Amino acid sequence: MGQNLQTGERLRPVDLARGHGLSTQAVRNYEEAGILPAAARTPHGYRTYTPLHAGALRAFLALVPGHGHQAAASIMRAVNEGRLDEAFHLIDESHVQLLDDRRTLQAVEGALRDLEPRAAAEPGRAPRSGAVSGADRAAVSASGGTFIGPLAEALGIRPATLRKWERAGLVRPRRDPQTGYRVYDEADVRDARLTHQLRRGGYLLEHIAPLIAQVRAAGGLEPLEAALSDWRDRLSARGRAMLTGAAELEAYLREGG
Repeated sequence: MGQNLQTGERLRPVDLARGHGLSTQAVRNYEEAGILPAAARTPHGYRTYTPLHAGALRAFLALVPGHGHQAAASIMRAVNEGRLDEAFHLIDESHVQLLDDRRTLQAVEGALRDLEPRAAAEPGRAPRSGAVSGADRAAVSASGGTFIGPLAEALGIRPATLRKWERAGLVRPRRDPQTGYRVYDEADVRDARLTHQLRRGGYLLEHIAPLIAQVRAAGGLEPLEAALSDWRDRLSARGRAMLTGAAELEAYLREGG
């Protein structure tokens, strides 16, 4: 940033702190972290700041809601050290992450929409002829669930895939006490369908697991709507915060010359 950092109106640490509800120690910490340019010192060693420092503080605090504290601090350090390309790269990375989060939300919402019309019908769905033996059909009906073969067939996947999902904690079938076979109840079928939809969207099992846990904690798909609405609102708030942060950073760059 230019050579005029120490010119113009002089401000004390308390002047910067009061305008943003911060402590003077926080202002000093930000300077030591490189978030603010280095301050001039009086003959007695006291820090003095300028309106440019105030602009740096405004830019940093505006960047935090959209980019997070760590990324915002890295952006400001890069700017203050004249590494603008690096600062812009960090900003781009935050936008890419926001876009990825939006795509994840859209995939989850799409998966839930695909599940809703069929969720009630599938658990009791009769398997196609030849899919399981007559004894298996009776066991499915008596158990109140479905075995791995009919469920895999309904999803268009192999039973081995369901076993892999079980090892990852995405489905939790119980064992039939008479046969020892896996039995998938209504919640298991729901989790398997949701996993299947997200896997088709290209999501890794480790990324799907937290969502499945959230569905279970919510007690099903319907209560999850509130969580998805909150998620959507938070993404929108991040997007707007990034715009505000960009405006303040641009103002700071213009002021610094």
